[in-house]
Amino acid sequence: MQATNLEDVDFPDFVALDKDRQVILIAEVQGFPFDFKTKRAKENAISQLSDYLQAAKTLIPFAMLVDVENIMIFQWDGKHLSEPILCLNTPDVLSHYEPEFSKKKIYNLYLITLTEAWLRDLAYHWKSEIPPLTKPMADIGLLQLLEDGTTQVY
Repeated sequence: MQATNLEDVDFPDFVALDKDRQVILIAEVQGFPFDFKTKRAKENAISQLSDYLQAAKTLIPFAMLVDVENIMIFQWDGKHLSEPILCLNTPDVLSHYEPEFSKKKIYNLYLITLTEAWLRDLAYHWKSEIPPLTKPMADIGLLQLLEDGTTQVY
């Protein structure tokens, strides 16, 4: 049974909004000690994302899974969630915002905060002239949607 109302599905950990405050990305995050390495954990998270995307009243073009090792970005066409279109090494991205990233345990809330910091840096360059992995984000079309946007935690 597919959910048809947002009230019937789990909300993502956070969303990214464009400059018009429209949701352009939803994200599920797993900090220490959890991750998306096991097939079951990844499938469950993808299922949650898909349920939310299907119940949304507007098209949300991107979804993201984040754990302490990988950031996986998917595209949503209104019916199907793609395989990951971009896989990034989480420490390569987020150590820019937490220099000790690889040396400490990064729990869920902090991982959400760091991921939001990166997306907000991409949106309005609060920390960097050229944030980490700007080009790959532009290549998939997500950077352009993030410009002048923000994030919101549920």
